[in-house]
Amino acid sequence: MSKIPFQNIDWNKIEKTEHQGTTGVAHWQTVQLGGLRIRKVRYSKNYFADHWCQKGHIVHCLDGQFISEMENGEQVELTKGMTYVVSDDLSSHRSISKGGVTLLIIDGAFLK
Repeated sequence: MSKIPFQNIDWNKIEKTEHQGTTGVAHWQTVQLGGLRIRKVRYSKNYFADHWCQKGHIVHCLDGQFISEMENGEQVELTKGMTYVVSDDLSSHRSISKGGVTLLIIDGAFLK
């Protein structure tokens, strides 16, 4: 893990990138600090991820609600104030949001 000096993140100044889902769209704002990636992610209404993800994450729901669906069919709903954590290669998951959601997602080498 890299040493990261104190700094603040003004999300209003971070560029948004667009990522299409099977339906809907995700907008990412990404800060990369060595092996640490911090993203503020907004899923539109009717967002359905276009892939299964096996990466580890810390995902905190800032606003709205979404479902994290596992490849085995299990579904976990997260609402505002809830968080999930998973390490790399321990789950195959994808996100679904009917009404839209804003998330803070942290990942990196520390989750291997």
